[in-house]
Amino acid sequence: MNIKNSLKRFFISISFCLISTTLYAADNGWVTLIDGTDGINNFNQLGNANWSGQMSAIQATEGSGASFLVTKRDYSDFVLRVEFWASNDANSGIFLRCQDSANINDRNCYEANIFDQRPDPAYGTGGIVHIAPVEEPRPKAGDRWNVYKIILQNDHLVVELNGKRTVDVRDGQFSTGPFALQWGRGVMRFRKVEVMEL
Repeated sequence: MNIKNSLKRFFISISFCLISTTLYAADNGWVTLIDGTDGINNFNQLGNANWSGQMSAIQATEGSGASFLVTKRDYSDFVLRVEFWASNDANSGIFLRCQDSANINDRNCYEANIFDQRPDPAYGTGGIVHIAPVEEPRPKAGDRWNVYKIILQNDHLVVELNGKRTVDVRDGQFSTGPFALQWGRGVMRFRKVEVMEL
């Protein structure tokens, strides 16, 4: 009987440990929204892209127009870390401090772009569309895993792609709002998404 109770307590404590390390578990201030194929429920879906857990990530490969995974709450000052894989023809981006969660676009959000084939390459991968162009040689993200680190603190916007700073600018248009992960074209995979509020 004592062994049975001890085993029961052991498995209960293991369960609590596992629960404490799942999504939304804070580690030194970091909150994980996507971890492998888990986390799609932490976002509202806008548009009809075929988001699903595939290839150890949240993936989209088709839809009838731009689609988004939108956070369920607003963020003001924060650091965002996103591990993503983009096909060469992908059109995607990380939309930040969005002003209308039902209408996400590059005029009412800051967009850290993922778009190697953008017709105007100045605002392609690594840039913030309409705000901060990327200098040559311009980075490419196609057909490999990449890491975006994005810092928004007051009007200071910083973007790093694979450890290299691509944007460091000041702009005070938007102060708070949800952020969103976009699928627009090609194959997009998000393997890890973590946020830390400042």
